[in-house]
Order: sequence, then structure tokens, then C-alpha cells
Amino acid sequence: MFLVLGLLACGTVIVQFYIMMQNRVAPVTETSIRFFSYFTILTNSLAGIYALLQSFRKNTGDDLMAAEKGMFTAITVYITIVGLVYQVLLRQTWHPRGIQKIVDELLHSVIPLLCIIYWYVFENKERLHYRLIKSWLIYPFLYLIFVLWRGHYSHFYPYPFLDVNELGFTNVMIHSFLIFMLFLVVALVYLAIGKQVTAKR
Repeated sequence: MFLVLGLLACGTVIVQFYIMMQNRVAPVTETSIRFFSYFTILTNSLAGIYALLQSFRKNTGDDLMAAEKGMFTAITVYITIVGLVYQVLLRQTWHPRGIQKIVDELLHSVIPLLCIIYWYVFENKERLHYRLIKSWLIYPFLYLIFVLWRGHYSHFYPYPFLDVNELGFTNVMIHSFLIFMLFLVVALVYLAIGKQVTAKR
């Protein structure tokens, strides 16, 4: 089952990379860096790679879900944020057509929904604990530092709500704080659901 998610996520990222390269407005190297500056791309890649590894280990009999202490829950939190932020803040900012529209829906709607379903069905929720949240927040924190650091020198920000040039540093910090609070709330929701499901078994 995880093979389907892994191939879909990785395949969609590859197609999006091809589309971006075909329509690039910057040199190949800069375009590649910009491509992987999107939280959507990084998180879908993470979900795809994890799913492929999970598929391989399941085929060899290893119980990866029991061994990795909620890693897929963390990934599901991240990709849930991808979906929520896109639907609420970004969907109306552009109107893709053709293959780009299909890829866009896969990255921001279909794959996040599949991850949520896979999490509910397959994740070993007995290992989930609230203390894991602090480690789950490291990835978005490092991402924010990278985007702000690189944006300071390149003047490229992947998302309008992180654009220091347009909004100013203070407003970007406020947006970042609110998004981190959203990460925290979503993580708490998944942990609460996990504990409730475990208690019923």
C-alpha cells in the first residue's frame, strides 16, 4: 500500500520539477534551489521517500512503524499544514491549467489526504507521546531559517507571507509565529486522535 503513496508523491514532485525547469526564469542552478525552497516540495518528497522505504521494509518483514517513534505522524502533520495553508491562503493567488493544475492538486490536496488516511490506518499510535512534538518542530524551524537567510541574499521568498521585501521583517515574524502555532495545534490534534484510537483497542 505504501508503494502507491511513495510512487505518487515522488512522481508528482519529479513532474513538477520538469514543469518548473521548462518555464524557468532563472539559471538551472538557481531554479533548482528555488524549487527545493518550497515547503510543499520538500514535504511531499519526504512523504514519498518515507513511503517507499516503508514499502521496502514491509516487504522484508520489518516493522518500521513500530521502530521510528512517530515519524510518519510528524510527516502527516507537515503535509497537513501544506494542504491547509494552500487551501486557505494560496489557492486564490494563482490559477494553473492543464498538467500544472493536476500536479498542483496532487501536491496540495490528494497526497495530503492520502497521508492522513495512511496515518490513521497504518501508524503505530501506541508509541506517540506529547514529548515528541518538540522534535517534530525542528524541521519547520530550520526551513524558516533557511528561507529567511537565503531570501536576504537572493531576494527570493517562496511564499508571499514570508516575503520580507514586501511585508517587512516584523510582519513575517508574526506570520511565522502563527504558522508555528498551527503546527503545534495540528500535532496536538493528531496525538489526541492517536491516544483515543489506542484507548479503544
